[in-house]
Amino acid sequence: MVVWARRDIGKAHPKLEVEVVDFERLGDRQVDAEDVYCCLGTTIKVAGSQEAFRRVDHDYPVALARAAAKGGAKRFLVVSALGADPRAKVFYSRAKGEMEAAVRAAGVRGTYIFRPSLLSGPRTEKRLGEKVGLVVGAVLGPLLGKYRPIHADLVAAAMITVAAQSPASAAFDSHEIRMAGGPAPVL
Repeated sequence: MVVWARRDIGKAHPKLEVEVVDFERLGDRQVDAEDVYCCLGTTIKVAGSQEAFRRVDHDYPVALARAAAKGGAKRFLVVSALGADPRAKVFYSRAKGEMEAAVRAAGVRGTYIFRPSLLSGPRTEKRLGEKVGLVVGAVLGPLLGKYRPIHADLVAAAMITVAAQSPASAAFDSHEIRMAGGPAPVL
């Protein structure tokens, strides 16, 4: 397995090859793989501006989808966000929706969009707003429906399941991700 990352991921395994890639130059590359998973994302606060956020959450996934199409990938699986809509008034949701449309247009036959709610799981940085959301989500749980926080491991499991089953190209909201991913990890 080859992972293209923006920086060292701090993981090692005999079957894992990590390549630190300049995502600004993805247009020059092609991905030679059947399945391409894109889990790129940041926050506006971490990125520093809406423009920098859009580069990571829109431009990089679109460039990766085009590189996957160029290499003949059969499946492109990408993490987006619940509420993504290219017509949204909220910048975050609009950027994610525009990314989804551009990724679909990139030309990979099997394109799968995963729209999780608030992601839970280990983080390297402290995010107070997310921490509050996760605590509320843990307390209210099932009452939140598709807005209930979802563990990143569950999203990953759903992506692997979908790639193995190869259904028609589709988008999966948080509640559908939960069903495809199997039993939920404990928050």
